[in-house]
Amino acid sequence: MISEIAGFINYLTVEKGLSRNTLHAYRSDLEKLRKFLEERELPLVSATQSHLQEFVRALQQKPPDGQPVSARSISRILVTVRGLCRWMVLEGKRTEDPSENLESPTVEKKLPRVLSLDQVEALLSQPDLRPGKTPAARAMRLRDKAMLEVLYATGLRVSELVSLQVRDLNLDVGYLDCQGKGGKVRAVPLGDSAREALEQYRDHARQSLLKGKGSPMIFLTNRGQGMTRQGFWKMLRRYGKLAGIRSPLKPHAVRHSFATHLLQRGADLRAVQMMLGHSDISTTQIYTHVLKERLREIYREHHPRV
Repeated sequence: MISEIAGFINYLTVEKGLSRNTLHAYRSDLEKLRKFLEERELPLVSATQSHLQEFVRALQQKPPDGQPVSARSISRILVTVRGLCRWMVLEGKRTEDPSENLESPTVEKKLPRVLSLDQVEALLSQPDLRPGKTPAARAMRLRDKAMLEVLYATGLRVSELVSLQVRDLNLDVGYLDCQGKGGKVRAVPLGDSAREALEQYRDHARQSLLKGKGSPMIFLTNRGQGMTRQGFWKMLRRYGKLAGIRSPLKPHAVRHSFATHLLQRGADLRAVQMMLGHSDISTTQIYTHVLKERLREIYREHHPRV
């Protein structure tokens, strides 16, 4: 089965252009299937729908040394397994797809965490830009301010944010080019606040952080290297705590807030889909559930006969 997995991963890499993180997740999912089939001395080409159903039941059972796999994780694993089986049919390695009618477990929809407008304003105001800081400290604060403003103004994924390069900025016309999942590039507009913060950082801080080095990346560490995902996560958590946001703040919460606040003000769902870089609008539709819940809260709070 190892050869089939390797061939499928190569197909996803070359033909689909999936990201390294996505490919890692696919390998991890298929490793579970490989172990299950090898324990039964069953080659993948001979696996039937019944075998795959047994695989799902095995995932649902609590192992002696751990926790059962969640319904959400099982659904994701089955997406990977279906992709592998379809690829095998296309490659002529199987005549039929055993996963075609395989049912996924019911997954309870989990609404994304969304910040209020007051929380967003508190977060964005945290980097201290007052005079009196050392040049190095001020440069880092200007960088932090720009990253926070861009994150909320564009709804980028954290990987997209830290991967931005100087050539991606089009500040004169107010947008940036973002390379998202699968290598797809999309243009995302910038608001005035984000554009101003970027200009301040670019013109008054970036060269200081470079320390005479060269780098194509926009956002840099104090060593002149590109900002990492982990570094930004730590920075965001620190500012979230300073802003009075109780639970640890994650970048996706700001992304969710970006989308929800746009829709609350009448933005078109398709436009939000394009800005978020979702290939399927069903992914974007989760935010309509947030809006419905907010409408219920407003109704319960203000209707005189509730």
